[in-house]
Amino acid sequence: MASRLIGIVLYYDDDDDDDDALVLGRVGAGAPEACTRPCPAACSCGLGERGCWVRCDRAGLLRVPPEFPGQAASIDLDRNGLRFLGERAFGTLPSLRRLSLRHNNLSFITPGAFRGLARLAELRLAHNGDLRYLHARTFAALGRLRRLDLAACRLFSLPERLLAGLPALRELAAPGNLFGRVPGALRGLANLTHARLERGRIEAVAAGSLLGLGRLRALSLQANRVGTVHAGAFRPCGALEHLLLNDNRLAELPAGAFRGLGRLRALHLGGNALGRVARAWFTDLAELELLYLDRNRIAFVEEGAFQNLSGLLALHLNGNRLTALAWAAFQPGFFLGRLFLFRNPWRCDCRLEWLRAWMEGSGRVAEVPCASPGSVAGLDLSRVAFGRASDGLCVDPEELNLSASSAGPSPEPVATTVSRFSSLLSKLLAPRAPVEEAANTTMGLVNASLALPSRAVGGSGRSTQFLLGSSLLLSAAQHMLFVLQTSGACHPGVAQTGLASGG
Repeated sequence: MASRLIGIVLYYDDDDDDDDALVLGRVGAGAPEACTRPCPAACSCGLGERGCWVRCDRAGLLRVPPEFPGQAASIDLDRNGLRFLGERAFGTLPSLRRLSLRHNNLSFITPGAFRGLARLAELRLAHNGDLRYLHARTFAALGRLRRLDLAACRLFSLPERLLAGLPALRELAAPGNLFGRVPGALRGLANLTHARLERGRIEAVAAGSLLGLGRLRALSLQANRVGTVHAGAFRPCGALEHLLLNDNRLAELPAGAFRGLGRLRALHLGGNALGRVARAWFTDLAELELLYLDRNRIAFVEEGAFQNLSGLLALHLNGNRLTALAWAAFQPGFFLGRLFLFRNPWRCDCRLEWLRAWMEGSGRVAEVPCASPGSVAGLDLSRVAFGRASDGLCVDPEELNLSASSAGPSPEPVATTVSRFSSLLSKLLAPRAPVEEAANTTMGLVNASLALPSRAVGGSGRSTQFLLGSSLLLSAAQHMLFVLQTSGACHPGVAQTGLASGG
């Protein structure tokens, strides 16, 4: 018997679990024939590192082949036209570890269809959109199944007892279905570590819906319709490390929403309708490293909201309605991670001075564009300067600009300058008149400045010289008025400067 033994091959399933048992496969002279005979006509068969494989994908099959190699460890029937699985559809295959039936047209699976596959560890039924319903005993006799893929089967529900006979199940992938609530079939799966239930119609996470999931490490409920999370709903999942609740309809969370999740490392709450961040939400999350609160409607963060998150590596607050963020939100802890704050209408006043200083010191904050006040709108907070009053207190950029603009006298408008100059000339050119004439109206004074008095005609030489001088002065004044008006219209600054120097 020893002379017929050529070698020993160690191969194992594709699970990455530490407690997987190695499988010893005896490879003798007849092993290759045992893998290729009988091989279905439309399929290809071969021997690989993990045992005998059978590939029947894209073969146009409308029914399961009647016979497979007895040593088959992996069978791929993806992308065919299979519609129905009868009882013991695959016969007895004691070595089969992996079976894939994705992208078929399955509409019904007979209870007991997988009997005879006692060592099956991975079953893929994803993208069978007509399946819609599974019998409670569909997976009977699969006591060693560890991975089950039911993605995009458009299932409305899972029978309560569907997974009860799968004590070894560790990974359940069921995204893209039509569940209205967290399936009760999950309760009591003591060895389940990963559950994917995203892209469905789940509306709430109720207290008690996750009972018995003490080893669950990752739960995805993203892209559902979750609007309510009951207090303590996740408490049975004490080993949870990754929780995805993003892209739902959450507008509020109870104080004890994440109670008991002391090992949680990543929490995704982005893409909801949260209007604030409460201090009571994250009190138990001492190990949290990643917190996503992006794409909400958050306008206010309570004091101490992040104070217990001493291990936080990144906080995402981008895409909200924040105008201010107080340092008191992080105290008494000291946040050393990265802050993502872009796409918020920030008001860059003294309430953000601490953030400006922290940006300079740590370099872990980028893109904080100012929306107000107007003096710094459009600038990044990193470029905003904060002044100091005499008592050492911060002065807002808006107040700094007001102080600078009021440091000197304001220039008078050009129209005011021309008017005052005209009035001055009128008074200089007006002849000395009796008191009763001087009491005329303002219009009379203006007319007197523009027309010579008739009683001066025919006077002495002194009067003639006065008239000549007045005429010359009047011409010069009119020319000066024209220049001032023209300069004021084209170059307002020149007229204002001229007034300042002339005064």
